[in-house]
Amino acid sequence: MMRRRVGAPLLRTAAVGGVAYMAGSSAARKTAAQQQQDAAQNAQLADLQQQQAAQAQQQYQAAPPMYAQQPPMYAQQPPAPQMAPQPPSDAAPQRDPIEALRQLGELKAAGVVSEEEFQAKKAELLRQI
Repeated sequence: MMRRRVGAPLLRTAAVGGVAYMAGSSAARKTAAQQQQDAAQNAQLADLQQQQAAQAQQQYQAAPPMYAQQPPMYAQQPPAPQMAPQPPSDAAPQRDPIEALRQLGELKAAGVVSEEEFQAKKAELLRQI
């Protein structure tokens, strides 16, 4: 009769259990390290918030006393209504771009305007058309 080996299944179970234990403990260490890092960051944030609150309190206390003695908003007169801004008047009528081009050509022909100035002004006037 053939005898079954008792040790092999037990050894296999021990190996599987050992691997599972190592994986679980590794994950637990990583989780603990992450929690410790999160706690340190939260502590730093809390310290910064306390510092900012203290600075704001100091600035509030250092404000000029005239602000503290203002009457409440409901006791003040409402501001006077502002008028809408007037549109610019046509005091200086715009020149006709075609007429301006003619005058520019005459100035170039007379030698008063250089070629570069002529081309730049011509392009500007043509955009207005």
